[in-house]
Amino acid sequence: MSSADPPHPLIARGREAFARGDLRGAEAAAAERLATVAADVAALELRFLVQKQRGAAVEAVKTLDAVLGANPRTEWAYNELVQIFMAHGRLVEAAEVARTALRVNPRSAHGHNLFALVLSEMNDLPPGEWHFRRALELAGAHAPYLLNLAINLLKQGRPDEADGYFAAAHELAPQDPKTLAHWSTLYEGRGDLKRAQQLLAQAEATSSPAHVSLLRANYQTRTGAHAQALVQLDAAASLSGDAQLQRGRLRERAARYAEAWQDFVDGKRKLAQEVGGREYKRQSVDALFALCRQFFTPDTWAALPRAPVRGDLAQPIFVLGFPRSGTTLVEQILGSHSRVRPGGELPFIEDLQRLAAELLPGPEGYPGNLARSFTADRHYVATLFRDYYYARAAQYGLLAEGKSFYTDKMPFNEIHLPLLKMAFPHAKIVHVVRHPLDVCVSMLAHSMSHGYSCAYRIEDIVHHLGAVFDLVEHYRRGLDPAEHVLRYESLVADQLTETRRLLDYLGLPFEEACLRFHENRRYAPTPSYAQVTEPLTDRAIGRHRHYLQQLRPYGAQLAPLMARYGYR
Repeated sequence: MSSADPPHPLIARGREAFARGDLRGAEAAAAERLATVAADVAALELRFLVQKQRGAAVEAVKTLDAVLGANPRTEWAYNELVQIFMAHGRLVEAAEVARTALRVNPRSAHGHNLFALVLSEMNDLPPGEWHFRRALELAGAHAPYLLNLAINLLKQGRPDEADGYFAAAHELAPQDPKTLAHWSTLYEGRGDLKRAQQLLAQAEATSSPAHVSLLRANYQTRTGAHAQALVQLDAAASLSGDAQLQRGRLRERAARYAEAWQDFVDGKRKLAQEVGGREYKRQSVDALFALCRQFFTPDTWAALPRAPVRGDLAQPIFVLGFPRSGTTLVEQILGSHSRVRPGGELPFIEDLQRLAAELLPGPEGYPGNLARSFTADRHYVATLFRDYYYARAAQYGLLAEGKSFYTDKMPFNEIHLPLLKMAFPHAKIVHVVRHPLDVCVSMLAHSMSHGYSCAYRIEDIVHHLGAVFDLVEHYRRGLDPAEHVLRYESLVADQLTETRRLLDYLGLPFEEACLRFHENRRYAPTPSYAQVTEPLTDRAIGRHRHYLQQLRPYGAQLAPLMARYGYR
């Protein structure tokens, strides 16, 4: 990390101690050197390495800040700081550090790759793609950068382009199991399981069976070899959080429900630990929602400005609903129509809260600062919200000619419904609902980070779904969302009728392709990607009945939500 100049004797002694595992000796040597030269970067580096080895993240961040204070061009310190923030789910802070690194050294290929990784983790994929490409321009063909770009493109639903970059990364690093494993997921998503398994076999040959056990179990599941996949995961010496969730889903299929539930709980606990102890901030969520209920009244809504419609551009269709409620299915149906471009999970509406803080700064914070737009000289804010959204949509290629609409299915966009309606007062909104207890089970059984990290514990899932429902009901009393409510169960029971109703609401002619959505070769980069490549089935309906004992404590919390949509 540090300079190649001969180290100070104390630093040399400390490095030798660290190399033999003597953390106390290394720490003492660093402290002695810093007592005389507080800004010695080599000594700070040694202190950081000790703190990193001990897992002392808070102290490590302070040390890295000191390194950058002493020398703002210390690239390794930015890298380490970003990794700490990312590991703890502090993506906004990680992005700011990565931006600072690029301001200090805009021609750093590593810096561009680092910022692109953060953007990709934040699901801001096209800007991430730009910075990966910039890293390649500066560094030339570099296997890790090529791999990162390929993964980013795959997440954008551009598998053909991703395929070429996976191949290029593999050519430069043919023994890298990570490249082979990720490359195999591209073919699995395409339905070419033979090629996916070939690549996975190559990844196993360059690593170990344990390294690819989860992917192998996934592919076995896709081919119907559920028992074989379960045997493989049961035989594993240890399981990651994702692997334990997969085993739980296989145990559920085998009617081993008590074991399945325990795998869901334990898998989510592991996942939370794997990302730095991430947890649901219930008090923060409740405080924000309380402010929204207090501010967004009928009188307030009447005073807020609305943007005029841009009839010259494709219009967004907002597919709202809880995660695992069927929103990916609805988007796949709409994306099969000749006039609709699927957009996926777009972060633009949530961005408007940050934009509001920049355009309407004030001590009251969001949402109270929106009152500053009541006066005529600030009415333009709604138009800026709209144009920001369009600018971002253009960046994602969603405004290209040939389509009348594009979809935005970001989960929990309904939290920001007032901002959405300021920017798009006549927007088409499809609200997908599914039995809340089925949603709860499915959210617990899959890895996801939406909803303020609510999905790691069943009690937090239940609380968040109830809180979002209460907030949306409050919004409905003050503003008319003019939404189309689509029950997942009704769609499964009568696909033709519900699809016609959906398209009628959107003003689109019926097309048979919408019924054959599973034939759409679009790559859907969400946990539901496998389901939307199959015809509709009722297999997932009533899933919660297998877990009535585990869910019994939460029924009362979800009773108003269930009653609202006719569930029991």
